[in-house]
Formats: sequence, C-alpha cells, structure tokens
Amino acid sequence: MERSEFIKQNKPLLEKLVKLLKKDYQYASVLAVDSFSKNFSVSKGGVSVGEQSLFTKKGFVVRVYKDGKYGEYSFNDIDESKVESIAAEITSTLTALSMVASSDFIDLYEEKESKFFKEVDAVAPEELKDEYILSRLKQVREKSFSLSDKLLDTSVRYNYRVFSKLFLSDKKDLEQNVVWACAGITAMGKKNEEIKEYYAGLSSYGGKGLWEKMNKALPDVVSGMEALLDASPMIPGEYDCVCTPEVTGMIVHEAFGHGVEEDMFVKDRALAKDFLGKYVASPLVTMRDGAASYPECGSYFFDDEGVEATDTVIIDKGVLVSGINDSLSAMKLGFPSTGNGRRESFERKAYTRMTNTYFEKGTSTPEEMIKSIKYGFLLENPFSGMEDPKNWGIQLMVNMAREIKDGKLTGKVFSPIVMTGYVPDLLKSISMVGDEIELCGSGFCGKGYKEWVKVSDGGPYIKAKIRLG
Repeated sequence: MERSEFIKQNKPLLEKLVKLLKKDYQYASVLAVDSFSKNFSVSKGGVSVGEQSLFTKKGFVVRVYKDGKYGEYSFNDIDESKVESIAAEITSTLTALSMVASSDFIDLYEEKESKFFKEVDAVAPEELKDEYILSRLKQVREKSFSLSDKLLDTSVRYNYRVFSKLFLSDKKDLEQNVVWACAGITAMGKKNEEIKEYYAGLSSYGGKGLWEKMNKALPDVVSGMEALLDASPMIPGEYDCVCTPEVTGMIVHEAFGHGVEEDMFVKDRALAKDFLGKYVASPLVTMRDGAASYPECGSYFFDDEGVEATDTVIIDKGVLVSGINDSLSAMKLGFPSTGNGRRESFERKAYTRMTNTYFEKGTSTPEEMIKSIKYGFLLENPFSGMEDPKNWGIQLMVNMAREIKDGKLTGKVFSPIVMTGYVPDLLKSISMVGDEIELCGSGFCGKGYKEWVKVSDGGPYIKAKIRLG
C-alpha cells in the first residue's frame, strides 16, 4: 500500500489545528481516516459489485480535554483558509455543549513518538481489481456444481477494506496502512419442500491467500449442505459436545468478549466486573484479545485513540485477570489501557471493542475428544449469537450437530441447534482443549445493534457439557 495522499496533503494543516487547540485545552488530538471498502457477490441472481458505504469514508475527528471534561468534533473538509475557523468552531461548539464530564485526566500519550506502520505482506493492488475478483468468484461457483447434483445454487461473496489512519497530538505522530479481505461461500440444496444452506466464512489480514482458502473449503461446504438435507430435529437436553474452532469462536465472542468490555464496567452493566481474580472457566482455558495478539482482520497498529495495539490475557488458566478498554474507560477505572478504543467511522464515538478474541490451544486432538464421548455431538457451522453481559447468559445458534455414539461419529445429523446457558457453567465444564487454533474474521460486530467494526474470533476444538435445544 502506498501512503494515503489525502492524509499526506492534510497532515500539515492538522498539525497546525492541534497547536491552535492546545492554546485553549489541556489536551488536543486529531484522528484522520482515509478508508475504502468494496463488496462483490456472484450467485444465480447475478453479479453484484459496489462500494460498502459504511467503511468508505474520509474525514477527521478531534478530541479535546479541559478542567475535568472532554469533547469531540468531527468534520470532513479542511484547507489552509479554514484551519483557524475550524479551531474556533470546535471551541465554541463544545463550550456550548458543556462537553462531557470525565474522571481526572491521565495523559495516556506521555511518551513522545513518531511512527509509520505498514503491512509488509499485503495483497498486491492488481488483485483488488474488479475484473480479477469477479473472475475468481465465478471460478469457485462453477467448481461447486461439479461436486454435487443436489445444489440449487452457490452464492460466493468477497469484501475488502483498505484504510489509512493518522493520529496526531502534541506528543504523538502515528500513521498506519492496513488491508483485510474476507469471503463467504453458501451452498443451497432442496429436499421435498425444505431448503437447506451450509456456509463457510473465510478471511485474511493483508488479504493474501484467500482464494486458496476458498477452494480448500468448497468441498466441505457442499458436503455439509448435503448432510443437512437429511437432518433431524434436536432432542433438547444437556450433552457432552465437541465444538469446532468456529463454534469455539462464537462462544468466546459472545460469552466473554462482550462481557469484559470495560465501558460496560463503568456503567455497571457487566457481571464480569465482580469476577476479576476469580475462576470463571476450567483451568484448561486461557483467553486472549488484542490487535497485536494474532494476525487477523481485527488487527491494527494503533487504535482510534492513538494507543498502540496490545495482546491482552483476559482469562489465565481459568481465572479472569483482565478486561479490555478504550482510553476513557481505562482512566475512569484506573486500569492499564489495552488499545481497544474503536470507532465505526470518524463520525462516531470510540467504544471499547473486541479485536482478535480467542482461546489458546491445549494438548488434545479432535479425534481424542470424539473418542472420549459415550453419547453427544460435534457442533459446527455457527450463524448467530446473543449475550447478556449483565446476567451472563448466552443463546447461540448452530447449523449442525453430528451425532457421536461410543466414541464414533454415526453419520446422523441434527439441525438447527440452539445452545443456551450460564457462561461460567459452560466454560468450567470444558474438559479437553485442542492442540491447534484457527481464527476467522469474516463477520462484523455491533455494539448492541449498531457501531459496526471488523473483528475475528476462534480458538481450538474444545470438549464441554452444553445445553442444546
């Protein structure tokens, strides 16, 4: 990636703006964003190509602090003639709003530094051309029909984002270039009047290697669809289960990811606040989150508040040792900053958000887990989840459960599956953890029902006792 011309041209003006604001405020910073994102899809319904407006943005957001209060102001146009008027507008607007009360200000930017970050192994620009992407998607779709005569359709999608960000204060000068790409394959089949779908999500930080992943996943997607055509309804109950890395990732994300976002601690909306230093999971479980913890789509070099990426241990051998935070939550709670302050765009507030969230690997193989089960299920293909951080309840939807009897897969399949339970009960029941981990960042995460950001989650295969319905 080349450095953003938009940021390069406007940087001197933003430096001048910060200096002007420092005359009136104890602290002033600006985040500049140049982001472009595009969606592609190929299916029986046709070909679709278009910019993803949510993540195609150029603009700036200023943060200031004075006398126990802070405020923010976003805008998308600046030139030499406007710098002083923008500074005056910020001061008058935020004064009129009285800004927002904060805790005692802690200067999280006390170390003076200047850095430029760039991915060294990113996808080549020619691979982001429309014609190239569409030709590869069509190849994947056409190949699927050679794998099954039960296919109604195969839908294939691809999405990428290229973004540059600049963070300036009187002590920090940080710039980063980042690329990610993700893809999805959905195979649809029909038996009698019932249509079944099996889906695979794939992703790549930097965008490289995604086509190879798609071709490798395709046979499993098609065979998964075929298996669902003969699925039976689940008999509700509590069972010994083996979870694939994708299902593990959904448990990680919903069960503990949202529950340890410390802006929820500040608002007293997360039960996890009362469990710091206590066992919340099996001693086999260690959980991490961080933009620097794993190279996936939730990765970046610094967050939207100028805090460099970290690798945070959240659960250490079953004990809850930390949450994740944005800088304002960290200040209010007196906790170290974890670099999880993220904005949907320069027009939106920074919240505590997950990045790459996962369980560390253990020592067991999937085969050993299956062999250890008298009667239970292998759970795979998750597609939605909900969490209640206040009471620590979860409800997760999984597309398929493969029956296990006497340590072997029987070939019988159940669908759809609802997983429910109290988070610590589920995590404390984990008795085996796989020896390899996988993460995927094909989806987005909202704060409630809005404020969307890119995340990844995953981990190893795990064995646990889970309530299914």
